[in-house]
Amino acid sequence: MISVHANVAEEPVIREFFELFKTPWRFYRPGVAVDILLCTRQEIPATDAKLVLVFNSELTAIDASSVGVTKVTTTSFKQGNWSFPIYGAHLVKLGGEEILWEQCQTKGQTLVRIGYDLFAEIRHLLTAGQPADNAAVPTLEIHIAWLREMILSHGLPLVEIPPRPVDHEFTVCLTHDVDHVGVRHHRFDHTLLGFLYRATLGSVREVFAGKKTFGQLAQNGWAVLKLPFIHLGLAQDFWYQFDHYVALENGAPSTFYIIPKKGVAGQDPQGNCQAKRAASYDATELKDILRDLATKEKEIGTHGLEAWREASAGISEREIISRLTGQEERGVRMHWLYFGKQSHAELERAGFVYDSTVGYNETVGYRAGATQVYQPLTTKTLLELPLHVMDTALFYPSYLNLSPKQAEQTIHQMLADFGRYGGVCTVNWHDRSIAPERLWDGTYRWMLKEFAQRGAWFATAAQSVAWFQKRRAVTFEIAPDGQLKIKSAPSADQLPELRVRVYPPNSRGEIFTEQTLATGEELSLAA
Repeated sequence: MISVHANVAEEPVIREFFELFKTPWRFYRPGVAVDILLCTRQEIPATDAKLVLVFNSELTAIDASSVGVTKVTTTSFKQGNWSFPIYGAHLVKLGGEEILWEQCQTKGQTLVRIGYDLFAEIRHLLTAGQPADNAAVPTLEIHIAWLREMILSHGLPLVEIPPRPVDHEFTVCLTHDVDHVGVRHHRFDHTLLGFLYRATLGSVREVFAGKKTFGQLAQNGWAVLKLPFIHLGLAQDFWYQFDHYVALENGAPSTFYIIPKKGVAGQDPQGNCQAKRAASYDATELKDILRDLATKEKEIGTHGLEAWREASAGISEREIISRLTGQEERGVRMHWLYFGKQSHAELERAGFVYDSTVGYNETVGYRAGATQVYQPLTTKTLLELPLHVMDTALFYPSYLNLSPKQAEQTIHQMLADFGRYGGVCTVNWHDRSIAPERLWDGTYRWMLKEFAQRGAWFATAAQSVAWFQKRRAVTFEIAPDGQLKIKSAPSADQLPELRVRVYPPNSRGEIFTEQTLATGEELSLAA
């Protein structure tokens, strides 16, 4: 078991860190025997722990003999085979880029000195997040993996519940922001004019840039010719894609986020209103299709407008969607990914169970450095399902501006992260993105195939969050006889079971066993 000796102000971050690194731990108590002491304070207490890990960006008493150590604020560092960003000040060896790493052994105890503040880094990731330049790095997961490696490399045993459902290596959450239900709702506005340009001249340019085929160019030209007939009600609206998504996903669960109010732009983070943010469809028109989707393994969530700013708006928006679906509304993602420091707390007050807004507009990756669902530090119950892959970020000229092949390569690299660390890969493919003029359905089909081949568990946003709630509810307890008791909470949800991974002493991480922890079950292991 890990004992953590830290300042009181760090306790909320520590609790969340160990919900993500789900392994037995406790706050330091004098006289209580533990194998590992993780210390972030200036003073290191007397302990019989076999391994003492000291994380601190300030020189301490144990550093008195250190020579050539300096404090820096540069942001890219390497340690052995690990490479990750550090966002706070930290100590490094003079003239090098390695984080201070010194070991000493006395009386069977190993002390390892690491020159950064672990929990300050975790706090930064869960609050400020990462800049787009570091989007490709799952930094929070690397901190967990590195700590795990340090423990195992010193021959100590470890028990954990990895963020991987039984029989699956990771979870996939397919989501769709419904911004434009039909092209018929747009008459000579910026959306239609933008469509006309991108379907004609823009498509020609993309063909010569290798981003579209001549067949797609013909599809877009035909769509332009159909426009008058769609507005006259004589042709099918090619932006109405609900049935197409159902067919593409072939029974896989997914989540649709619906804008609750027509013609409401809401305020941006600067307090301005951008008229083009307002939806041109009325959610009430979708009542029948939304209820039909709910019978086909599809979840309906709120695509919020003002909920990110105040709870009263969130309540109103949530209730509109609930009335349309006839179900309790649980989740939200903000339109245009608007967010602020107070947003999680306001969304929790509005009655949402989860949010899925923390991601990037301009790129893909890990804004919070996490592949996992996590609890923001400002909430008591609401969880965050981070957004990782968005179509517009991949393909928009003002963002990454990738070709389909380049997009596949980028996503392939991210899937390697999910295979390595587990978690849930959250994808946002907008409602019109498989229709003219975007025609991004090829990449979406490729992703579905890749996810299936990698054995991912497909889940709605609510199911993904519920599985992580189930994992978070597991408790560890040392019984009087020295046994480690692992308890799973009872639940009526039909979700994949949890796995318990056990690394025996001296495994060095190369050998482990796994057991299934069934819902409501208790396991006993030798401590």
